[in-house]
Amino acid sequence: MTVATSISRKLPLEQTSVQSTPTLRKRSVLVVEDDPDIAQLLQLHLREHCTELVWSSTGADGLRQALQGSWDLVILDLRLPDVGGLEICRQLRERQIYTPIVMLTAKSSELDRVLGLELGADDYVVKPFSVPELMSRIKAIFRRCEAMQLQHRQQSQSALSTTVDNLTITPQQRRVVIDDNPIELTAREFDLLLHFISHPGRVFSRSQLLDAVWGAGHEGYEHTVNSHINRLRAKIEPDPAKPSFILTVWGVGYRFRNQC
Repeated sequence: MTVATSISRKLPLEQTSVQSTPTLRKRSVLVVEDDPDIAQLLQLHLREHCTELVWSSTGADGLRQALQGSWDLVILDLRLPDVGGLEICRQLRERQIYTPIVMLTAKSSELDRVLGLELGADDYVVKPFSVPELMSRIKAIFRRCEAMQLQHRQQSQSALSTTVDNLTITPQQRRVVIDDNPIELTAREFDLLLHFISHPGRVFSRSQLLDAVWGAGHEGYEHTVNSHINRLRAKIEPDPAKPSFILTVWGVGYRFRNQC
């Protein structure tokens, strides 16, 4: 694949067979990556799962595409020649755009990976990356999204909302209210709260929460769970230093208080 003269292009998917993966619905994916060889590699392995695959070779164009389009996934290189991947991630989440984001990071940039997860990215893969590992992580995100959508539909059929004390969560609308005041949560924070409130009193380890909320087989930092819970507590707890909803079980993990 030659480098396009424009800074973004739709990657060819003519060889895609719509019957190739009958159990996984087709998706639209945005790749923000300045290396054309990596973009081509992603195209070769993603075309089986995509109806639309667009490559942006600069951060500025990638941000524009991400803001204007409706995507099922954004694959985002953190080291871009203009607008960096961390800034793109930050701007998307500030605008309450919760499209799943997989970051491509350099091996030595652990701080960037942590910052990216803190800003709301869903996962990361270290360059040079293993294609099977990357595809496994992408498919895990797709499965988690489908599972959460199914769970939300099932919960909305049985109950419109769940209330514990002054906190009310409405899965169908992905809405959280405390004392009639709406609380803004990221997609991951909402999924985490929904998982907790759906299993009151049950203790979950950090690895169990990674599997349930981030996706089975996720090998991300367990620190990610801690940071998301801390941010969630800051938003829903009357006193985050003395939480009354999400409780720490020392040496094990966390649980949501019994609804009684």
